[in-house]
Amino acid sequence: MYINGNVYRLFETIEGYWAPKIIGEVNDDYIKLAKFKGEFVWHEHENEDEMFYVVRGSFDLHYEDETWLLKEGDIHVVKKGVKHKPVATDECWVMLIERKETKHTGNVKSELTKSIDDQLVK
Repeated sequence: MYINGNVYRLFETIEGYWAPKIIGEVNDDYIKLAKFKGEFVWHEHENEDEMFYVVRGSFDLHYEDETWLLKEGDIHVVKKGVKHKPVATDECWVMLIERKETKHTGNVKSELTKSIDDQLVK
């Protein structure tokens, strides 16, 4: 999978919130774009770190003992095994880098959970 294009135009093709789209891959990682709005689910990724880069807007990243406000241009890595929950009051555009085997909501099943097939750009 080869990525080529304007990231803002790619975001404009994404419909729905909390539904990441895989736009490329680097070695064993996927590059994904997602629009956030509202609350996601508490989850963790047992064996994989997860990187968030805020392209537009802002969101709160809740941990069990603290909350980080991530704004446009911010980058943040959630370490493997750490429970977290993103919350966005307004629409926020986020680029994620995750291992290919990373499950969208970890071992938590939710109406928001997307499979890798759901995340592939078609």
